[in-house]
This record gives sequence, structure tokens and C-alpha cells, in this order.
Amino acid sequence: MRYTATTALLVLFLAGCGGGGDAAGTSPAGSPSAGGPPAGALQDVATGLDVPWGLAFLPGGDALVAERDSGKVLRLPAGGGDPAEVRTVEGVSASGEGGLLGLAVSPAFPDDRLVYAYLTAESDNRIVRFRLDGGDQQVVFDGIAKAGVHNGGRIAFGPDGMLYVGTGDAGDTESSQDPDSPNGKILRLTPDGDPAPGNPVAGSPVYSLGHRNVQGLAWDGEDRLFATEFGQNELDEVNLIRPGANYGWLEVEGDGGTDGGRFTNPLLTWTTDEASPSGMAIIGDTVHVAALRGERLWSAPIEGDRLGTPTATLTGEYGRLRTVEAAPDGTLWITTSNTDGRGDVRDGDDRILRLPVG
Repeated sequence: MRYTATTALLVLFLAGCGGGGDAAGTSPAGSPSAGGPPAGALQDVATGLDVPWGLAFLPGGDALVAERDSGKVLRLPAGGGDPAEVRTVEGVSASGEGGLLGLAVSPAFPDDRLVYAYLTAESDNRIVRFRLDGGDQQVVFDGIAKAGVHNGGRIAFGPDGMLYVGTGDAGDTESSQDPDSPNGKILRLTPDGDPAPGNPVAGSPVYSLGHRNVQGLAWDGEDRLFATEFGQNELDEVNLIRPGANYGWLEVEGDGGTDGGRFTNPLLTWTTDEASPSGMAIIGDTVHVAALRGERLWSAPIEGDRLGTPTATLTGEYGRLRTVEAAPDGTLWITTSNTDGRGDVRDGDDRILRLPVG
């Protein structure tokens, strides 16, 4: 696989991008969307990647990228330059939507040098950790059921220093409501993979339940956790995650009422052809969501306990968008996912884009 990086800026004036035939998302009040984030210069950071999935930043600003099918971890220098392979994660069994998925850098990286990865193995989905400079790979959590679809895969360290994990139902819809199953959940673990202290049920890794397939996790300035979720046939979601809350799958898709307080409604929904939301990042008071089937970047303002009217940019410009992360310099990094067997491959795919936002 050929990896290249370019220093040329592809200047796109984003105001008005996503208009024309762009379908609208809906806020809780059903408001239509238009426009996009403040205009900026879009840059190709890297091209020629093989299904990039996980993306995380080291303290010095270098980026780590996980290739889903190859199992490779690549390092992109903060100052520019071509990606270099720094590790091949052991035990990756890539098929369907599974493979090497999310990455997270230890909050204590300057001391412990640890990187965490969520991967599909031969028998399950699991979380491992390792050092980039060699040494053994350690399993910290396993037993998450795998399937050709709905493997979840996003991991991130929260402001509390705990490891949060988005999982999918792996096609077993009943697992989402089973408190003893790690599937269809958001898990909260210690860095060693144990159930985190203060979880809703002592000794359980489960932080929230009733999820179908979570692939986006991000915190706002008030340390509140937001998550994206793939719908089935009707509605994709962005949720504000509360400890112990039940988000309704499989009994509810989208806003299904409160059912006497049993289920928590989403803050935002789209039809599945507008979104299929994977990665999510928050910069300032704006949530940014990468859409796969929708082939666009969705952005929505945080307004108290609600999300305002969503706007779309990059619509159809780069195909399927998988991951979006906030870089240390305040820009958005976005990965495409056109070489995953479901997209139309463009020259240079797959790529990482850098987008300044204001």
C-alpha cells in the first residue's frame, strides 16, 4: 500500500456546501438543516490508506491511525510527512465490519507509553494495549461478541481517566437489554480493564445500555458524554449519555417516548440514508459527526441539554466519512472509508483530511 502526504491546500469555501439536493436532518423540534461549520482551508494530510478506522493523537501532536483490515498502526508526524508503520496489532481477524477498530492513547502516556486498541479477534471483540516501541501486547478486556456487523469499536479515555467503550449488539438484538452482556452498551473501565469504580452497578463494566451500534464518543466542556448510534431502518441518533440510562434498542428506534421513564430519548436524529453516523468530535460548543452512508460531515451546536439545528458540509465531496477527531491544534481530522467494500473509491483513497473550524 502506498502512503503519501501533500502540503497543498485544497481551498474549499464551505459556506453553502451541502445545499442543492442535500437532505435535511431533524432537531428534536424537526427543524431543517442547511449550511455548515465556519469556512476554512481543507487539507489532505495523508492518502493511500487501507480502511483507516481508529485515530488518536500523542501528546507531542503526532497522530496514530489504525488500518482496519491490515491490522497496522501508522504514525503521522505532527510537522508533516508520510505515515510510517509503528506496530502491527496481533490477533486481528478482519472480516465484514470487524478488524482493527478504535485507538486510544493512555492519559499517562508520557510515563507508561501505552496505546489501547479495540479489535475483532478470532473468537470475540476485545481491547488490548501495547507500547509503540515494542514489547508484548496485553489483553485488558475481552468477551465482547463479534459478528459480520455491529461490532461497535470506538474507545476513548474520559476526563475522569477511565476508558469508555462503544459496543454493538453483534446482530443479537436481545443483548442490548441484557445487563449481563457487554454488547449493545457503553462500557466504563479502569485502564487495567476492570469495571470502573462508581459505575451504576458495582462490579459491572456497563455504563449505559439499550444501544444498537455505538461508534462515536466525545465529551463537551462540561465533561458530559455524547455518543452516536446507528439506527436500523429508520433513524440514526446522537445521545447524551447518563450513567445507568437505557436508550431503548431494540424496543425503540429514535424518539419513542419515555415509557414511564424507562427509556432515554435521543437529542438528535437523522434518517439512515442521511447519516449512518460513526465518529464524533466536539470543539467548543459544536458537535461534529462523520456520516458513512450520508457521505457528509454533520455539525450541531450544543444548547444546554439539547442540540440545535444540524448543518451539513462536504456532502458527497469525499464519499463515506468514518472518523472525526479534534486535533491538539483545534482542527478537525476526518478519515474517509471508501476502500471498505461499500464506497466508491476515488483517486487517493482512503485519506485523512484536516479542516480548520472557527
